[in-house]
Amino acid sequence: MRFLLIPLIALAAHGADYQLKATPGTVVWGYYWSAAKPVLRIKSGDRVEMQTLVTNSPERLLAAGVKAEDIEAELKAVYTEVKDKGPGGHILTGPIFVEGAEAGDTLEVRILSIKYSIPYAYNSFRPTSGVLTAEDFPKGATRIIPLDAKRNVAKFSEHIEIPLRPFFGSMGVAPPEAAGRVSSAPPGTHAGNLDNKDLVAGTTLFIPVHVAGALFEAGDGHAGQGNGEVDITAMETSLTGVFQFVLHKDMHLKWPRAETPTHWISMGIDTDLTEAAKICVRETIDFLVSEKKMTREDAYQLASIAVDFDITQLVDGTKGVHGMIPKSIFVGTK
Repeated sequence: MRFLLIPLIALAAHGADYQLKATPGTVVWGYYWSAAKPVLRIKSGDRVEMQTLVTNSPERLLAAGVKAEDIEAELKAVYTEVKDKGPGGHILTGPIFVEGAEAGDTLEVRILSIKYSIPYAYNSFRPTSGVLTAEDFPKGATRIIPLDAKRNVAKFSEHIEIPLRPFFGSMGVAPPEAAGRVSSAPPGTHAGNLDNKDLVAGTTLFIPVHVAGALFEAGDGHAGQGNGEVDITAMETSLTGVFQFVLHKDMHLKWPRAETPTHWISMGIDTDLTEAAKICVRETIDFLVSEKKMTREDAYQLASIAVDFDITQLVDGTKGVHGMIPKSIFVGTK
């Protein structure tokens, strides 16, 4: 089976449509886990509108200057009622059980649309995390950033406006059973907290399945982010997304991959940045060999000449590198 089968701009026929709200009973707090109880069961081809919540407490948002009426009732309920937390800190909606999914399959996640749930985002850092820690910043800070969805900009300051580019920082499936309950912070072969700013509406994520049902979760909404996410947060916000799920029995991946209208994206993840880059380069070569029928030698040369290898993020325990493979260089092919 080819990695890419359908144009992203043309949706295939789909099955049922579902809506999944974020409530104390439909979220997990800080983990991906093969034993997590599904909150929704769907079939391949179905679409789900998923509400997700910003990962910050109502009290901290109030203290940072957010108006009480702008703090979601759902967030208050989750912070009040959810007691089973950790080891990570993200509030994730799900998991969703995909009928027929088994270990060794691939789950295709089409990100059909994304909309804002609140008119603001926040960015914060603390001395114990981020690329620069207490030596450079002995005190933390939080900034509330107003979002102007009509003008498609975030108001960082009076003279700085940032284009909005919303995406979900965390989209993933359960890791292998032997891994146990995995923190939501570091990404891995299950995808998870990829923090890849290119996974916006109109793109597709491909994730290796490790357990029955896949158990998809999403959250960590971002209104925008720079590659690297160096202070450990982006423009953190609450987002609602519509996803279509397609199960592939004859696609077998080692690592997550993705596709945009203009690029294919390979990924590498490791605690060591150099090793993450090596994994990403090997994934790029594997893609070019399997999908473009190139020799490994030619693929390695093309990767050096035409593929951009970017640092996805540096701050989530494991580092991320992604390779942007431009579709435009393949003349006369699909």
